[in-house]
Amino acid sequence: MAQTPHRRTATSSMTQQDSTLERYFGIRRYGSTLRTELLAGLATFLAAMYIIVVNPSILSDAGIPFSAGLSATVLISFLSSLAMGLYARNPILVAPGMGMNALFAYTLVQGAGLPWQVALGCVFWSGVLFALLAFFNVRKAIVEAIPDSLRFGITCGIGLFITFIGFKNAGFVVDNGATLVSLGELTPALITFIAGMLLTAILVTLRVNGALVLGIVITTLVAIPLGRLWGADVIVAWSGLAAWPDFSAMWQVDLWGALQVAYWPFIFVMLFTNFFDALSCFLALSEAADLKDDKGQPRNLKRSMTVDAFASMIAAPLGTSAAQTFIESGVGVAQGGRTGIVGVVCGLLFLPFLFLSPLLSLVPAIATAPALVMVGVFMLAPVGRIEWQKMDQAFPAFLAIIVMPLTYSITLGIAFAFLSFVAIKLCTGRLTEIKPAMWVTAVLCAIMLVTTQ
Repeated sequence: MAQTPHRRTATSSMTQQDSTLERYFGIRRYGSTLRTELLAGLATFLAAMYIIVVNPSILSDAGIPFSAGLSATVLISFLSSLAMGLYARNPILVAPGMGMNALFAYTLVQGAGLPWQVALGCVFWSGVLFALLAFFNVRKAIVEAIPDSLRFGITCGIGLFITFIGFKNAGFVVDNGATLVSLGELTPALITFIAGMLLTAILVTLRVNGALVLGIVITTLVAIPLGRLWGADVIVAWSGLAAWPDFSAMWQVDLWGALQVAYWPFIFVMLFTNFFDALSCFLALSEAADLKDDKGQPRNLKRSMTVDAFASMIAAPLGTSAAQTFIESGVGVAQGGRTGIVGVVCGLLFLPFLFLSPLLSLVPAIATAPALVMVGVFMLAPVGRIEWQKMDQAFPAFLAIIVMPLTYSITLGIAFAFLSFVAIKLCTGRLTEIKPAMWVTAVLCAIMLVTTQ
């Protein structure tokens, strides 16, 4: 049957649109589909959307109004994720980082007594230095100085760290005075999480497209009766549809006050933490999803680090702590996301929550936690590629793997891994195997540890 002119025009338009997306993002070139990319963006957002509420709650401890912190969180996440997708073309979400917000609120403001406006200034100047490092391609020397075994260890360590976050968010792992951590009480909520985790694993095993998203949705639906049909807290509750944004913290940053010599150590610590958190996440994601260029280096790394740097600079004037690559991006990568469409989708999904933030309460932590656990499974794949028979390679990689989850810090895992690598090579007479960038990095790691402890 012949196509009508209207149908031929519509088909031609769709083909042209598909061709445009393919030319810009290379969807098929990276072995993906548009549907997979959209689902991966949704999965990443669902896993990371907690930051819209959690970040302003931490910022409020520093004196920034909760509603203002929420508006700033949404705006910076929208702008920076969109830039990551369109400019760097990587499947990565960028948002105010956990750890960076704690450093801002509890170390700079509460601990050192900085006004939050000055602390925002420190965030800005650390972003400026980060941008300079990205512009002069310093990261290239650092990346090339990191041996493969250490890269694999960093990837695995971040995977375990993400899994630990998932277990913690679900209450599967809780504090214990005698053993530090232990299994949480088997409440209806925890049982729901365990069921959701097993369901998600089964869906992934069956290679169901959109398995992680389906796991989040189904677990949320199963959690609705909690607190209604049996004894437990109500964790899925309607708390309203819309709320007006608050921009009162915007442009309150004190740029010149932050340049006092006494505040330089804080700027350095923020720079170090942000730079190496971003770098390690890029390395981990590139290993987990084979997002590499022809030379085996992380794809579009310079552009990605540039986006990360400018996200930190922009975050301060908006009224929030530094934005950075989100480790929950691994959820979208695990879902099959391979292109910048994932970042674009994430950015666009953030924007409506300038007005719709109350809807976030409908997706509880126990629903997104199974996806975080599965990310750990995917990111542990490189563990077999570590040269365990060579102790000078194995021990630093092992420290990266174990220190990250046990100290709840990606930065500390990297610092101890780098320092141990240099120390072992130095003491065994293998100085030629230490590249100049690794020497510099090890010194910076030592300074960071002394400054922050």
